[in-house]
Amino acid sequence: MPAAAARDARAADAALQNARRLASERRHDEALAALDAGMKAAPGDVRLRFERGMVLADSGRTDAAIAAFEALTQDFPELPEPYNNLAALHAERGDLDRARSALEAAVRALPSYALAHQNLGDVQLRLAMRSYERAVQADAANRIAREKLALTRELVSKVSPDAGRQAGAGTATPTPAAAR
Repeated sequence: MPAAAARDARAADAALQNARRLASERRHDEALAALDAGMKAAPGDVRLRFERGMVLADSGRTDAAIAAFEALTQDFPELPEPYNNLAALHAERGDLDRARSALEAAVRALPSYALAHQNLGDVQLRLAMRSYERAVQADAANRIAREKLALTRELVSKVSPDAGRQAGAGTATPTPAAAR
């Protein structure tokens, strides 16, 4: 490894370790500053960019986190984790169609990615629940749709402890991928 590449790798490792420590202490702005400094020293390090998205999401800066993960999917379409985390953010917002699309991209990128398959199942379950809700709204006398809606709600409540909060949106949220 050339000396410059070794320096970049060491700088990225140090920045990543520091940022993770700061983020675990809920010092998000300092973690972001550490990541930004690391990205200046090692601009090609995808781990720093991914961690930046994680810190943004953890600090409630959802729009910025979505932008960070979208940029990663554009620059590194072969990596499934950014798609997975993008899906988790979309699902939290109740945008199940975008979540499904992102998870399908994650599975295309890595067909053996178990977390993306699990999350896709959660999103598909919520999409089914939404469809049954619409069927019942359109025809309240439809016994079969009501029964299926009850079953999907029961399953969602078992899969996710926060499911009782709000039917359809914000329930059974996909699990974000952890940084490697």
